[in-house]
Amino acid sequence: MIFDRPYMRQSNERPSIPALGWLIISIIAVFVVENIFVRWFHGDLGQQFIRFTALSPEGLKSGFVWTLASHGWIHHPDNLLSLVFTLLALFVFGRSVVEEIGPKRFLGVFIGAVTLGGLTWLAVNWSRADTLFGASAGVSAMIVLFACLNPEQPITLFLVDVGMRAKHLALGLFAIDVLGLVLVEIPGRSSWFSMAHSAHLGGMAAGWIYFRMAHQGRWLIPGEKPTIELPGWARKARKTDTSAPVYKINLSKREDLKAEVDRILDKINSEGFQSLTAEEKRHLDQARELLGRR
Repeated sequence: MIFDRPYMRQSNERPSIPALGWLIISIIAVFVVENIFVRWFHGDLGQQFIRFTALSPEGLKSGFVWTLASHGWIHHPDNLLSLVFTLLALFVFGRSVVEEIGPKRFLGVFIGAVTLGGLTWLAVNWSRADTLFGASAGVSAMIVLFACLNPEQPITLFLVDVGMRAKHLALGLFAIDVLGLVLVEIPGRSSWFSMAHSAHLGGMAAGWIYFRMAHQGRWLIPGEKPTIELPGWARKARKTDTSAPVYKINLSKREDLKAEVDRILDKINSEGFQSLTAEEKRHLDQARELLGRR
């Protein structure tokens, strides 16, 4: 039946959630493999695993270009609590984002944010023998993108409203990371506040750039249009214009109704919920009501 499909069960369930689930599972799996190498194979083998996956100026000079992205799946083997909070934040904010933009663009934004975060970190720490690992840049992008998509959304902690809107959270984290970058990271000071602030800011920039240029289709210069077409995963689905075929669905026929609902659900799965036209959303609501009464 149509109601067996995940799109029709509850309004808060989306077909794109598995993309987020697989991302979280992959991070956990890499963390397990990392601990096996570090704890079971002491010495050179464990160190080589970190060297080949985490980001560092020395590794990039050696040609390990893939570490610009792979470091987002590596976390400190002795800090399980940090991994838990990272994955929790990724789930809370990423779930809403993946529903809005679709799974392909969600994964593209995450990988792009990790990469841009790595580049900004390298720009600040190029002359230092430091190593970067963690998905914090990707999480920072999800927080900013969530705030851009839902600026007035209240932030809740364990179902308790903390009295903060999404836009305030994003601005507050941005201010904290700017202060940390200027006062701690750039001078190279050791402090409880020492963390990869530059990577966080790079991830935030990636989330904002996607929202501004791909989701909204607006560029830095008013009236300026892109000369290079964005990749398919980044392009916002365009609404059909008047040249598109116009048709009406006879909702009184169950076969036609099921066919139309299947077409709409397939479109949600491939392009995201935001790609639906007002007419398609109306058809989906009517179908849910009619099929629910039968």
